[in-house]
Amino acid sequence: MIYPMKLKAPLKDYLWGGTRLKTEYGKETSLAKVAESWELSCHKTDQSIIENGADAGLTLEAYIAREGAHVALGSHGSRYPYFPLLIKLIDAHDDLSVQVHPDDSYAFEHEGEYGKMEMWYILDAEPDAEIIYGFAKEISREECRRRIEENTLLDVVRRVKVQAGDVIVIPAGTVHAIGRGIFLAEVQQNSDTTYRVYDYARLGADGKMRELHIDKALDVLSFAPLPCAVSRGEQLTIFAEYEMVIAARTEFFSVYHFDLRGRCRLQAGRTSFQSLVVLRGPLELSWAGGEEILERGDSYFIPADFGDYMLRGEGAFLLTEV
Repeated sequence: MIYPMKLKAPLKDYLWGGTRLKTEYGKETSLAKVAESWELSCHKTDQSIIENGADAGLTLEAYIAREGAHVALGSHGSRYPYFPLLIKLIDAHDDLSVQVHPDDSYAFEHEGEYGKMEMWYILDAEPDAEIIYGFAKEISREECRRRIEENTLLDVVRRVKVQAGDVIVIPAGTVHAIGRGIFLAEVQQNSDTTYRVYDYARLGADGKMRELHIDKALDVLSFAPLPCAVSRGEQLTIFAEYEMVIAARTEFFSVYHFDLRGRCRLQAGRTSFQSLVVLRGPLELSWAGGEEILERGDSYFIPADFGDYMLRGEGAFLLTEV
């Protein structure tokens, strides 16, 4: 049976997380803090579970395996060796570690999974909140190693202030970090490989210093400064009842932000599945076979070739496809 599938997100209580995913986005959990909710996940370490309809209780991965990737994911989605995306909501109550992700070639060789290009859509940010994005000047591999070992790496990174509505695309190999006071949506390749290079001398849950991954990080880092790709996306205001921002179009995914004040007709075609993450609601999702009420923090998977559906109400959501 093909229908819009509500997904239950795995939750992560990393030490830098806050409580907004519980108090504002409806994530029910006994965890004291929730750093990340994995809104769309077929990752080997954690899975989205279908909550509604005939396939309630199945993992999304099991559904795709049963139906076949070409049917469930579309012609674009099925060209990948396994599910291509991981989508998160992230509550950075404190600074995240300074880190880098490898590209596909290095990651498959060393980690057995995709590399990681990612995109951040800033949903909220405290005044003067900032990210780290690349180096402020070109440095050598040797200088980078020395600065990591001497705890002076922060002297040569680029800091960029951000605000709600900003879009940041982060290619593999870019040193980066989310700063405290930022709440964002992250769309990324389906990978959990992260190489830390600086972590504020913090202790993990085991009471020990959290591990750095210096050698692997040095293998994949881009040491020259990159143009910081902070933008507001491409805004389209030609629609009567909603505004749409093309947040990102990359070789791996396309992301659209919708600000809805009425009705919006959408279509999932043969090329790709669609992911909906509700940022403000409630919204009514309707199609030929039924309807659902979507609340803030809900995530839905629309299988490829599902056809026409409609969202109605006043709210906002992200739509992602490959």
